[in-house]
Amino acid sequence: MSWKKPTAGIVLAAGLSKRFGLPKQLLKLGGITLIERVLGAALSSRLDRIILILGHHSKAILEQIVDCRADPRLSIGINTAYRNGMSHSLRLGLEMARADFPSVMFLLADQPLVDADIIDWLLECFRSSDKDICVPVCDGRRRNPTIFTRRFYSRILKIQGDTGAREIIRSHPESVQAVEMDDPLRFFDIDTPADLDKLKSLVPGFGSTE
Repeated sequence: MSWKKPTAGIVLAAGLSKRFGLPKQLLKLGGITLIERVLGAALSSRLDRIILILGHHSKAILEQIVDCRADPRLSIGINTAYRNGMSHSLRLGLEMARADFPSVMFLLADQPLVDADIIDWLLECFRSSDKDICVPVCDGRRRNPTIFTRRFYSRILKIQGDTGAREIIRSHPESVQAVEMDDPLRFFDIDTPADLDKLKSLVPGFGSTE
């Protein structure tokens, strides 16, 4: 629906990676850093603008994504309050997008298999529905990335602490377009070193350093 366009993608990459112990954004999978994979997928998709929110180790990440930074669709925000939780990144990204974009997609920086095809399919399902929220669902579980229209911006801007928008989704089931997906691996997220080892064992080439 035209009133939902254009859509900005907000990549949340400011976290401390506490459970991993090292900055996940700079982990290499098949010789490519996690942040480059996620940004590459977003920039290859039909999202109209990409807003990258950095915080912890922002300088090192910026040095790593020089090529991506050359794309005119990419804007970067630095969350100086990243130690206070994800909500600060959500709010900063939304503040950067809300004046010009009637809808936003929130993407996580630790899901290397969410590619441009998934992003574009979610956009298509979202834009063809009359719902204000779009969520991929796999094996009965809600996944990320998620999309919201302007209707929920004020609620998102009130979120506090280290949490996302799950409660908004739970409390408004009538507004949710659930998109059934059949491959849970595509939504695999890396939280711990064990997760990284598992993903490398499951995906050919991810263990390579080349």
